[in-house]
Amino acid sequence: MNFDSLFPFRRNFLTLNGQQYHYLNEGKGEPVVMVHGNPSWSFYYRNLVTELSHQYQCIVPDHIGCGLSDKPSDKDYDYTLNQRINDLESLLDHLDIKQNITLVVHDWGGMIGMGYAARYPERIKRLVVLNTAAFNLPKTKKFPIPLWICRNTYLGTVLVRGLNAFSSIASYVGVKRKPMSKTIREAYVAPFNSWKNRISTLRFVQDIPLVKTDRNYKLVESIDHSLQQFQNIPTVICWGLQDFVFDKHFLAVWKQKMPHADVHEFADCGHYILEDASNEVINIVQKFMTTNP
Repeated sequence: MNFDSLFPFRRNFLTLNGQQYHYLNEGKGEPVVMVHGNPSWSFYYRNLVTELSHQYQCIVPDHIGCGLSDKPSDKDYDYTLNQRINDLESLLDHLDIKQNITLVVHDWGGMIGMGYAARYPERIKRLVVLNTAAFNLPKTKKFPIPLWICRNTYLGTVLVRGLNAFSSIASYVGVKRKPMSKTIREAYVAPFNSWKNRISTLRFVQDIPLVKTDRNYKLVESIDHSLQQFQNIPTVICWGLQDFVFDKHFLAVWKQKMPHADVHEFADCGHYILEDASNEVINIVQKFMTTNP
């Protein structure tokens, strides 16, 4: 599928351990690093990049297995949170981005982006938080059954990798104000077009830590503990309250951990807040950047 008109940016690639890691690098100025989640890709940030790149350098990677990056098998890539953070670090080091970073995070991007921030807190200047987490499942929140099926059962594997259920369903349920247009929905799911190319969609879900013995549990706990050092950093939170995963329980934790944050709640929006409330969120972010120079 050709989505160049919706995504009119230069394609850049960095070779990481033999894999092609795609990223956007648009505009000049202070760096704004946007980290996507699952099952999306850099396409999610296209409108924000278009607006901010007039004044800032916008860097948006596609995690390995997502978007326009390579989609290797398990033997060629370690689909874990720690590796994702390493990849982001490699990219920013390669671009020599080491100060005044505005970090924009969504979904798994919260864990990955804040995992990077935990390693280099002095590099972070501002935080933009969109329906995400940087901590383990809140005690008040039940793990959603559809995610449990995807994470723990063979049926889940067949649904996610065989039928592209995760990416496809997300493009419908992720927005609430009005459905995505056919072309935008197709662009979201285009990179995940075969069993082979859906590996990361499934591995991300399987990588969600739920109990202390899960491999990421301690890493996520350490990222969580690191959040207190960002309580003096300008932070804005934009949140779609109709997200069936990152719901009010997650937002409550963010409010508790980042009491200084400027919070904007959208009662009629879902997970893909940058689709549902694109103009409002972009305006909030632009204003936030200018008022915290």
